[in-house]
Amino acid sequence: MEHLLPYSLLALILFGLAIALSRKKRELSSKNAELSAFEGEEHRMFAFLHDLGAAIDSNTTMTGLSRLIVDGVDRVVAARGGALYLLDDSRTRLQPKYLSAQCPPLIVVPEEVWLRAQKDPRALESHLRLAQVSADEGMLGAILSSGEAEFVPEVKTHPAFHKGGLEPGPDTMALVAPLRHGGKDLGILAVTRIREDGAFTANDFAVFRSVAEQSAFAIGSALVHREASEKRQMEGELRNAREVQRVLLPQGDPVVPGYRISGTNQPARIISGDYYDHLDLGDGRHGVVIADVSGKGVAAGLLMAMCRSVLRSLATVHDNPANALALVNRQLFPDIREDMFISLFYAVIEGDGGAMKLVRAGHDPALLYRAAEKSVTLLKPPGLALGIDEGDVFERVTKVHEIQMDPGDCLLFHTDGVKEAVDAAGEEFGMDRLRDAFREGAGLGAEASIRAVERELSRFAAGAPQMDDVTLVAIEKR
Repeated sequence: MEHLLPYSLLALILFGLAIALSRKKRELSSKNAELSAFEGEEHRMFAFLHDLGAAIDSNTTMTGLSRLIVDGVDRVVAARGGALYLLDDSRTRLQPKYLSAQCPPLIVVPEEVWLRAQKDPRALESHLRLAQVSADEGMLGAILSSGEAEFVPEVKTHPAFHKGGLEPGPDTMALVAPLRHGGKDLGILAVTRIREDGAFTANDFAVFRSVAEQSAFAIGSALVHREASEKRQMEGELRNAREVQRVLLPQGDPVVPGYRISGTNQPARIISGDYYDHLDLGDGRHGVVIADVSGKGVAAGLLMAMCRSVLRSLATVHDNPANALALVNRQLFPDIREDMFISLFYAVIEGDGGAMKLVRAGHDPALLYRAAEKSVTLLKPPGLALGIDEGDVFERVTKVHEIQMDPGDCLLFHTDGVKEAVDAAGEEFGMDRLRDAFREGAGLGAEASIRAVERELSRFAAGAPQMDDVTLVAIEKR
């Protein structure tokens, strides 16, 4: 027996080596499988990033981009489903932008929805695709607020998962990441599995965080591009509106026997709230009007066009310009917002003898240059702005003021954008500077008086931005 002992020991050693070798083979096989899984995941991630880059370059819609992100991340980490929520314009609620077909609920579903879903599965799908959630409540809100991606082993036991209704049926685990771009919260990206799918690994979580960052960059870039595109489109539409508005302004100076009339309009924005106009009233009578709508931009421009149209249609109804404006006020009042009004100065030239009737509806005073004295006086007839009163007060307050102009005299109308223009230090141009500039040019005629005011205004502002529309109209008696 003793001679067999060495053989027995050898057999035991060989058996141990065989077991060890088998274990190493299994470990190597496992490592190879793990390596193969890593390589597969890496390949899927690079394919996803390629598709993401192509989508950005091709100006894909936000819906298309959301679908590409969710479906792509699902494939990368082998998830059952995924969801993308973005903040709404108020930044107070998360809106579902895309949920894949197999994505389990990540929010509490009301009991009545679950009951309807038992009869019609589309009820649950519809609810999940439409239901908005508060941006600072629930699991999604908590993770958005934290700013950190999170592996959630069980959705319904997450501390911030709100109770109520019925909880999700299958045990759902999730990888959830807040999306941020340029220091700004965008929304939430999540992918899910249920228990039978197996747990997410640490590598899955690391990969998910990486693709979530890339997805946030893609969404942020798409939003910036969309905003820039919408801005360009709006600017184009405003330029078209400005062109239409420009057509509404006089295309040249009118020919009025015994007078020389000149006007100019410089909008502070693309759309102006100022306007001026010339009206042929018949029988040798001519109307000149300047107006300023409160506010700026599109709303002011639209109200300006309305005022012009109504005044043109009613100016010939009454010889008395105050009565004509009373009709304009009554027609416009129902359609003017409470925070808007129109200041207006209306002059009617009564033939070529120098007689003129003036009506001031809450507008800035006119400046009258008398050639004989080389003096400038302010004309401030009583009157109320259009759109403030339904009619009774306006008609009681607004009165006609008559003047007689002699050869060489000049009358200047202006909007408040002239005297309220500011320089770099914030000082206003003011009425005194306007009066002096007008006096300097008025003796040389209507065009020269406007050029003198514009020249002094430009010198005063010295490159400071124009804050309000500037409109000037001059009437020279020849």
